[in-house]
Amino acid sequence: MTPATRIAELRALIRHHEDRYYVLNAPEVADAEFDALMESLEALEREHPELVTPDSPTQRVGGRPVEGFEAVEHQVPMLSLDNSYSADEVAAFDERVRRGLAADGEEPAQVAYVAELKVDGLSISLTYQDGQLVRGVTRGDGFRGEDVTANVRTIRAIPLALSSVVPGRIEVRGEVYLPRPAFDRLNREREEREEPAFANPRNAAAGTMRLLDPRQVARRGLSAVAYQLIGPNDLMPTTHAETLARLRGWGLPVEAHWQRCEGVAQVLAYCDRWKDARRSLPFDTDGVVVKLDDLALRARVGTTSKFPRWAMAFKFPAEQATTTLVRIDVAVGRTGAVTPFAVLEPVRLSGSTIQMATLHNDQEIARRDIRPGDVVLIEKGGEVIPKVVGPVLSRRSPDLAPWQMPTACPSCGSALRRPDGEAVWRCPNAACPARLRRSLEHFASRRAMNIEGLGEALVEQVVSAGLVRDFADLYQLNAESLEALDRMGRKSAENLLRQIADSRNNAAWRLVYALGIRHVGERTAQALMGAFGSLEAIQQAPIDRLQAVDEVGPVVAAAVREYFDDPRNLAVVGRLREAGVRTEGDRPQEAVPPGRLAGTTFVLTGTLSGCSRDEAAEAIAALGGKVTSAVSKKTTYLVVGADAGSKLEKARALGVAVLDEEAFRRLLEGNP
Repeated sequence: MTPATRIAELRALIRHHEDRYYVLNAPEVADAEFDALMESLEALEREHPELVTPDSPTQRVGGRPVEGFEAVEHQVPMLSLDNSYSADEVAAFDERVRRGLAADGEEPAQVAYVAELKVDGLSISLTYQDGQLVRGVTRGDGFRGEDVTANVRTIRAIPLALSSVVPGRIEVRGEVYLPRPAFDRLNREREEREEPAFANPRNAAAGTMRLLDPRQVARRGLSAVAYQLIGPNDLMPTTHAETLARLRGWGLPVEAHWQRCEGVAQVLAYCDRWKDARRSLPFDTDGVVVKLDDLALRARVGTTSKFPRWAMAFKFPAEQATTTLVRIDVAVGRTGAVTPFAVLEPVRLSGSTIQMATLHNDQEIARRDIRPGDVVLIEKGGEVIPKVVGPVLSRRSPDLAPWQMPTACPSCGSALRRPDGEAVWRCPNAACPARLRRSLEHFASRRAMNIEGLGEALVEQVVSAGLVRDFADLYQLNAESLEALDRMGRKSAENLLRQIADSRNNAAWRLVYALGIRHVGERTAQALMGAFGSLEAIQQAPIDRLQAVDEVGPVVAAAVREYFDDPRNLAVVGRLREAGVRTEGDRPQEAVPPGRLAGTTFVLTGTLSGCSRDEAAEAIAALGGKVTSAVSKKTTYLVVGADAGSKLEKARALGVAVLDEEAFRRLLEGNP
């Protein structure tokens, strides 16, 4: 088998397994087997770089962070949908459709619709040229969106090339969303870093698509569904049901639970069935989209300036309940963040009993005027996270006073501080018992030092007994002192001490993560250790060296520097080192000397005849330059190919140097 044949075979096999895993949720191979296929393809492409193509699965994440997103005008406006909230409103929609069709004749007694679950995400437009994905654009205001192609390419449910040869240019519209398991994982990671959790998967998906670094987008685990085709008449089906089948046949993800409905009665039955069944789905859905099935009839019904008359969204009723807000308490996190939360009279909501709910911060409580003793309305944000919607003012007692944020830490009594530009109050005392408890739980967690058995209850005991005052004290514990604790026999004590001893040999990046430095997650800890090779080198690194590390920006670098500038933290790290905890990683990566184009920023526009845009970008990057998608004052050169568009006009207006292909080639050769 030739390398080209084997590469083609591997790409087809990987795409098949991506479809099974990310679209159908029915994987056929284990993760390790899939990873082995990817490694084989990567190895072959390294040996034969001339065979690498933009649609290869290895090319999903190839871009560097961009400075901004280019605005793109939609050729056909992406209209929003009119909403309905009751069966009567759905029936009224059906009547309007049938009256609209009666303009040229007799009103039909019944028409066919397609009902689809409304995936709660953000709308996206995908452009394919001769079967290859060439552009992804957000909905924006419906008339202009943002070019997020680099981010779209990271979504494994979206094929980089259609499975059938589709000549010419087509546009596929759909929804990008964050599956519930990925959302839960993302929020766990953010909570560990004491960053604000996303309120729901839709907000998380929208925020992810606006990240400027495609590598970060790839780690979030977005997915997508397709539901509309815009293309030449000879490619267009006659019905929406046929459209969905054709999109699926091309390898595009289509939400599987759609149904063709003969008349409005079947539509209402579909909506009623999914009102409760939606909780079993791995994604959030807030309703049902109802569309006229016959595309020719759609043209007759027409659109308004905002909505198509042939479609509507039926919204499921929000599940809410009222209960009494008993009191507002505050919790102290490991970085000192002091967060208020509601303690409620227990109430059943969406199949579970709710006793606590998030209140975010004191400013949000004041804005919504929520007071202890209020009867409050609660609902589950994103169907999972309980939140207080607001007070029921008609039932408020006149003697209820506004809640005040405490001025002192409830655990250690230290005066709380709110740093400039932040909404969160913090306890500044590094020795605060509440901070210590949360920090120890994080230090011992599975993804940090992985000390099994050191959970919340035992942490409470060792801190209360004065056995542990910092991380290093864990390595001084002995069986005698542990056996004196409640429910801690000799066997349990020995098992815990064995776990603590084993943690000394963990990879050094785990210790960096376990220290609980603000904004430093697992990947950042790995990047820091990979770049510097030891905890001591990280401690001593100036802020500009820290910022030069991949995954580390100004905020993270400042947090790392602040942590190691504190003598108390240095003392604890020194004692950990003395206790035999591994602080040395692998040999640090050798610094790559700056290339000849270091410090320059390029934008590419138009069609280049001598090479593809990807090849041009690789050549620039190899010499230390940077490629972005939008022209700005920071742009050094605009490289112009055939059919250049608005970027050329903007570059001239800003005084940016413009290079044709010959000048660009000479610049790369060092002969400008």
